Amino acid sequence: MFMLESIGIKAKEIFYNLSYDELREHEIKCHEGEVCQNDTFAVDTGVFTGRSPKDKYFVNSYPSNEKIAWGNVNRACTKEIFNDNLRRAKEFLNDKSLYVMDVFCGASLASRKKVRFITQIAWQAHFVKNMFIRPSEEELKDFKPDFTIINACKLKNELYKMHDLNSDVFVGFDIENNIGLILGTWYGGEMKKGIFSMMNYWLPLQGKMSMHCSANVGKNNDVCLFFGLSGTGKTTLSTDANRALIGDDEHGWDENGVFNFEGGCYAKCINLSEENEPEIYNAIRRNALLENVVITCSGDVDFCDASKTENTRVSYPIEHIENHQKSLQAGHPSNIIFLCADAFGVLPPVSKLTNKQAMYYFLSGYTAKVAGTERGVKEPIATFSACFGEPFMPLNPTLYAELLGKKIKEHNVNVYLVNTGWSGGGFGVGARMSIKATRACVNAILDGSINNCEFYNFDVFNLATPKELKGVDTKLLYPNKTWENEAEFIKARNKLASMFIENFKRYANSAKEFEDANPKL
Repeated sequence: MFMLESIGIKAKEIFYNLSYDELREHEIKCHEGEVCQNDTFAVDTGVFTGRSPKDKYFVNSYPSNEKIAWGNVNRACTKEIFNDNLRRAKEFLNDKSLYVMDVFCGASLASRKKVRFITQIAWQAHFVKNMFIRPSEEELKDFKPDFTIINACKLKNELYKMHDLNSDVFVGFDIENNIGLILGTWYGGEMKKGIFSMMNYWLPLQGKMSMHCSANVGKNNDVCLFFGLSGTGKTTLSTDANRALIGDDEHGWDENGVFNFEGGCYAKCINLSEENEPEIYNAIRRNALLENVVITCSGDVDFCDASKTENTRVSYPIEHIENHQKSLQAGHPSNIIFLCADAFGVLPPVSKLTNKQAMYYFLSGYTAKVAGTERGVKEPIATFSACFGEPFMPLNPTLYAELLGKKIKEHNVNVYLVNTGWSGGGFGVGARMSIKATRACVNAILDGSINNCEFYNFDVFNLATPKELKGVDTKLLYPNKTWENEAEFIKARNKLASMFIENFKRYANSAKEFEDANPKL
């Protein structure tokens, strides 16, 4: 019988690696949500419908404390505070029914980590089963975790003021003892991104690239990576009926090529429609898990209703995408696309980058935080997130950039910047780029036709932008022409350029060689 006494928890009963059908029985029996007409299960994640980044901490202990880039993103807590919260979590979970899921993170056998999740809620175990790689019965026989996450979401850290922490939510990682702890938030994404953060610590120290990106592969084995923060289109754009999906969010890149960290997808589904995103829409069926969606009286999902949150989500096993890469691995990329949601409505829909610009925009990581993906974010806010994933990068951003730059040169990869944000004005004035237009840009990159275009220099940012592109309204390719008032466009462009220049000052000592790619005011 599976036991947890070795880590100090005496559970009333343990439900170990339940099947999807068994999890569904528990979800229904425990009234954790409701079954929708399409036979999926829908839950609410409580007060938290997004991550709580200001409540994430790493234990400040040797030797990891010499490698972590400490600051506002990677916050430190003492060993004593972590252990105090861990002790209270274990006491809280004693004599309770618990769910244990043993899973893999990483399709590459050379980079794979074995992870154990302990939760008190069936739907959270369901989420883990969807999002990670599911071991076979044979692989579970001698499963010994490399890392364990204890999710005591029903327990708040009421001592947070005494601990001098941000709130009663605590998401902590003790790297030396290979254990993570979640208190006070039910949001499943904390488990997913917690392990992603750990992979972003382990792999680069082995000389392997870890990336916040989606990936797909064409019939000619041409691989494309899509970097971007939540809400910029990674899942939507990489899910393509004509290309096999490797993964939608988290990947590694080693000497053999690209590999998925996960075994499932986690898609935003606000305004989801079968017409615009048929693969994702049709992936929402039994075993998929919907979060924070609005259910109508007839039991249907109203994907257009954002009354609970803009960050409505669905997790599903990658097998729900008919055209997926079964091995979750492929060769080296031919193309890399940096996705940004430009909240100012300034940048062109697509630009081709030089190697120096590629490093500059990777380190800049410009985008907009989209409403709902983080606690307190109500509307898009312009931000710079190094490596298009700084909230999940424990090490210095320049380390990830150096690894990526080396691989781009070694494999002669083409790099592009694609704006999935606004045109004709900033948020509240302009309109969001249509999926149709963005897909046309991506298709031109993938089929190589963009290389046959004539380019013009997009002023100030000095970006090589197509003069014309099949499937894209030519007016969109000239952002100043989409604004009613060109003087207002110039003002917004110069403001954004100034923000880029100011942000890159942080790399004055570590990445000065890319400073020439700054906008020229």
